[in-house]
Amino acid sequence: MANSLILTTNRLVLREFTPDDWQATLAYQSHSLYLRFYPWTQRSEADVQAFIGLFLNQQQEQPRRNFQLALAQKSDGRLIGSGGVRVHNAEERQANIGYELNPLFWGNGFATEAVRELLRFGFQTLGMHRICGECVDENAASVRVMEKSGMRREAHFRESTWFKNRWWNSLTYAILEEEWRSLPVVLP
Repeated sequence: MANSLILTTNRLVLREFTPDDWQATLAYQSHSLYLRFYPWTQRSEADVQAFIGLFLNQQQEQPRRNFQLALAQKSDGRLIGSGGVRVHNAEERQANIGYELNPLFWGNGFATEAVRELLRFGFQTLGMHRICGECVDENAASVRVMEKSGMRREAHFRESTWFKNRWWNSLTYAILEEEWRSLPVVLP
């Protein structure tokens, strides 16, 4: 499966990262709106190359447990973000998802489209029973993405994460396979 995983949606291609993806990733990870909900205050070429390197190494894992993919526009191949499914307990069939998007593309439904495809991959291909996701509670856009994808809030942890010299509340969302299967089909 190494270097061959490709998922598609109406507008996106979710594909394996390549070493050359660091420049497009650095461009959006340096954006002040992106940095708001991350512990980083800035990103360097070395930081992002190491970030991409982690994903390249994960592609070679056997058995593979981390599927972090580049989100590219189907129309022009432009990398606009990242999303993944990370199996944290294969025996119990549990995973989490994560996603990030270039702020220039926020508000267009790309994150929701990617998350729905990641959930499909996690349940249909990886055979997961439960998939969860987390975000800080001030990240209203991320909350909307998870809710629009059929996930429900399971927990609200007060002052559970420390970064940027302050405590942040965090939220945990999740969806079970049977809940995912009962979701209405979303047409373009």
